[in-house]
Parts: sequence; C-alpha cells; structure tokens
Amino acid sequence: MPVLQSIRKQLIRSQPLAGIRVVACLHVTTETANLMITLRDGGASVVLCASNPQSTQDDVAASLVKDYGIPVYAARAVTAEAHTAHVAAALAHKPQVTIDDGAELVKQLHGALSEYGGEVIGGTEETTTGVMRLKALAREGLLRYPVIAINDAMTKHLFDNRYGTGQSTIDGILRAANILLAGMNVVVAGYGWCGRGVAMRARGMGANIIVCEVDPIKALEALMDGYRVMSMSEAAAIGDVFVTVTGNKSVIHREHFEKLKDGAILCNSGYFNVEIDLEALGRMAHARCPAREYVEEFSMRDGRKIYVLGEGRLINLASAEGHPASVMDMSFANQALAVEYLVKKHSLLERKVYAVPEELDRQVARLKLEAMGVKIDRLSVEQEKFLSTWPEGN
Repeated sequence: MPVLQSIRKQLIRSQPLAGIRVVACLHVTTETANLMITLRDGGASVVLCASNPQSTQDDVAASLVKDYGIPVYAARAVTAEAHTAHVAAALAHKPQVTIDDGAELVKQLHGALSEYGGEVIGGTEETTTGVMRLKALAREGLLRYPVIAINDAMTKHLFDNRYGTGQSTIDGILRAANILLAGMNVVVAGYGWCGRGVAMRARGMGANIIVCEVDPIKALEALMDGYRVMSMSEAAAIGDVFVTVTGNKSVIHREHFEKLKDGAILCNSGYFNVEIDLEALGRMAHARCPAREYVEEFSMRDGRKIYVLGEGRLINLASAEGHPASVMDMSFANQALAVEYLVKKHSLLERKVYAVPEELDRQVARLKLEAMGVKIDRLSVEQEKFLSTWPEGN
C-alpha cells in the first residue's frame, strides 16, 4: 500500500493527530490494519471494532493488539449480540473522530450510545449505503457532527467499488461454490459502481449477464454496455447465479424464490445480510443444511434446492479476503487524509455530509500513479489560460 505509506511518513513528521481519539468500525483485515497503524503513527489514539464479524481476520486483530498496542474489539463469526457489545466497547473510548463502514458508529451515537458522542468533532464514511443514511440524517437536521463521504471520492468509487468489488466478489463466489461461470446466466441486481464491476468481471469469465435496476438511467447504461436488462421477476426464472449489490433490503424476496430454478445460487456483495430476504426463504423451505463451507442449502417443498452463499453477508469478505491491498490503498489514503482534514478544519464545517476535498482526491491519484511508475503530462501556462478564459476560446 505505497500511497498510504507515503501519507504515513508525512503524518509521522507533522503529527497532526496528536492526542486525537479515533474510533473506527471497519472490516478487520490486513488493509485496515495499515490504516490504523498510519493514524496511530500520526499521533492518534486509535480503537478498532468490526463492521462485519464474518470478515474479521483474527490473526490481524491479535497482531494489532500485541504488536502495535491498538485496542481491537472483534472476533470472526461472533453472534449479533457480541458484535453489538464490541461496538459499544469501542465507543466507550469516547471518540473525537469516527471512521465508519455502514454508519454503525453514527447510528449508535445518535441512538442507544449517544452519551459517548459529546466530544466528536467529525467522522468519515466508507460506503455508498452509509453515505445515504448520513445524508438522510442531515436532511432531517439530526446529524450531530460533520462527516466526510469517503465513498464519493473519485479515487474510491471508481476503483475500490468497480475493480475491487468486481474482482473480490467473483473470487468469493468461486471459493465458496467452486463453479464454472462460463455459460451461466449471472444476474446482477444493481448497476452502480459495484454492480458495474461485478458484471464486467463475470462477463470476463464467460458468463451471460443480466442486470436488474430500478434507476432508468442506470438500466439504460447497462443495456448500452451490452447486457440484458429486465425485472427481477423475469430474471428469477432464468438466472443461475444472483448477486445483489444495491444497498437496499429484500431485493430478492418471496415472489422471486418461487420462480428460481433448481440449483440457483444467491449471494450478496452490497449491504449486510438484508438484500436477500432470508427469513422468507427459511419459512418457504422445508429443510436447510450446510452443503459445504460458506454454502447453505435450502430444500423447497416442490423438490428444488436453492443455495445461499456466506449467510447472505458480503461474499467477497465472507468466503474470500475482500479487496486487494492495491485498491484499498487509495480508499484508505483518502481516509487518512480526511481524518487529518477534519482535525484541522472541523471548526469551519457544518453538521452535514461533505465530499472529499478535490485536492485530496487528486493527491491520492498522483501518489498512486507515482507508485506505479507512471508519468503524465501537465498543462502549460498557456493551456491553463486557454481553458480558464473566454475570449481566446471563441
């Protein structure tokens, strides 16, 4: 993660986070560990809890505690009750800056654990769905502190969401199900940046792609990209593998379960485990059992078998290792720079959701290109003048 390491060196020299308490709720992976170490080395007092128990790498959590002195509240595959307790324990450190992946910390600080939020000066949010929820809070005037939407940085959603989610989702599906995608009908629900990535990578494996969308512009884009576009009701009858990447709930539900063909595989790479209505599927099935690791078989009353991967949680983290470090390098570089920005500028910010400042976004892109050994052209003074004035252009 050369970009993040470059920023880490800057933070070590300047110590802009000295004395700042940072609580992060993220996937506990090696990439996240590098971010935590970077913030710690910039002077922050850092605490980490897991945003998803299924993605926690226990060896990473242990190493952060033992080797780096960073408190971590996480363990792989803990119960929902234990997960909630871990979040509460992290927030008990009374953060001044929060780092979220799905708005879990914000949710608790605006609800049951509001007593821990009195000193928060700002926060960051990693995900599309988390940003949506924060903007809803802000619209209602309920957001208690400014939050920077890391997901909206160009160097995040264009790369992390598209290339990271695209590759790691296919990786998770293949590890869990051990199937050949070539020739299969792969149904992608949602054609945001994550959906684009999943569709692109599945097509590269030889699959026939069907896209389901509620946004007419995105649906039209998918059609122009060469994919079949239809409703989920239509796709349910012909799909072999279904991947939800919408950030919404019950994207695949009872009506669709009734139409699925025997052997259909369902998985999610969008938002927690709510995109597939597993409660409805469980009620419709007369039996369910593990088929193999990360695969659960639902036996329907008419003899069909439906398979759900990774308990409906993020399949790229449940059965695989999430995004490659080279992609998370840019996302977490944005996180580190955004935390520094919040510490310096929080007194000037209102209680709303902000985009990552463009100069930080471009800094991350420049550092990434340098790390890859790529040189690009720069505008001359004459060219800059041409673009910024009107007489010569006419």
